[in-house]
Amino acid sequence: MIDNDLAQAGAALAAGLGVVVAFMAVCLAWSVRSQKLTVVDTAWGLGFVLVALASAVVATGGDGDPVLRWVLVGMTAVWGVRLATYLHLRNRGKEEDPRYAALAEADGRSFARVAVTRVFLPQGLAMFLVSTPLMVGAQNEDISPPLLVVGLVVWAVGVFFESVGDAQLARFKADPANRGRLMDQGLWRYTRHPNYFGDACVWTGTWIVVAGSLPGLVTVISPIAMTFFLTKVTGASLNEKGMKQSKPGYDDYVRRTSGFIPLPPRKG
Repeated sequence: MIDNDLAQAGAALAAGLGVVVAFMAVCLAWSVRSQKLTVVDTAWGLGFVLVALASAVVATGGDGDPVLRWVLVGMTAVWGVRLATYLHLRNRGKEEDPRYAALAEADGRSFARVAVTRVFLPQGLAMFLVSTPLMVGAQNEDISPPLLVVGLVVWAVGVFFESVGDAQLARFKADPANRGRLMDQGLWRYTRHPNYFGDACVWTGTWIVVAGSLPGLVTVISPIAMTFFLTKVTGASLNEKGMKQSKPGYDDYVRRTSGFIPLPPRKG
C-alpha cells in the first residue's frame, strides 16, 4: 500500500514539474518580448491553478479521492485567480516595478539572462516546491473530515487577510490625499504584511487538508518554504527595505506594528 502511494505521488510530482517548466517557459518568452519582469507577478497565481488542474486530471482513474482533488482545485483557483487578477490590474499600464528594475540594472547582463537566472528559474523552483500538496494530495485515497475542516478554516482566514489587505491598500493608494503617506489602517494596523500573512495561511491550510496520508504529511515543506520566502527572501524583507527609504515614519510603524502575525498595536 505504501509503495503504491509513493509511486502515485512520484508520478504526480513528475507531471506537476512538467507543467511548471512549460508554463514558466511561456511566461519567460512573454517577459522577454515585453521587456518586463513584472509578468511573473501575474504568472505566479495562475501557475498554481494549472498545477492543481493537471494534478486532478493525472489522478483521474487512480486511487485518489475525487472529491478531495477537486476541493484542492477549487481552493487553488479561488486564491490564484484573485491574486493574478489583482496583480495584473495593479501593474497594467505602469512602468517596471522598481524592485525588478533595480535587479535588472544591478546584474549587468542581458535582460533575457536576468529574467532566466534571477526571476523565472527561482520562481519556478519555488512554485514546484510550494505546490507539492496539490500534486500529492490529488492522489490521497481518503479524506480526513477533521483535517478538511481545519484546513479550510485556515485557508479561508488566509484568503480573507490577503484579499482584504490588498483591497484596503489599493483604496488607500487611489486617494490622492494619501500620496506619500504610510498605510497603517485596517488590517495594516495589526500586521505590516496582512497579504503575506494571508498567503502563508492559504498554503498552511492547503497542506492540512492533505496531511491525512504519509505522502501528504511530508509536503509540510510547502507552507514552511512559502513562509520563509515571504518573510526572509522576496516578500517582507525586500519590501521593507524600500519602505524605510521612501516612507517617513516607517521606523515608528515598525516599532508599534507586528511584522507578520496580526497582533494588537504596541503602545508608546
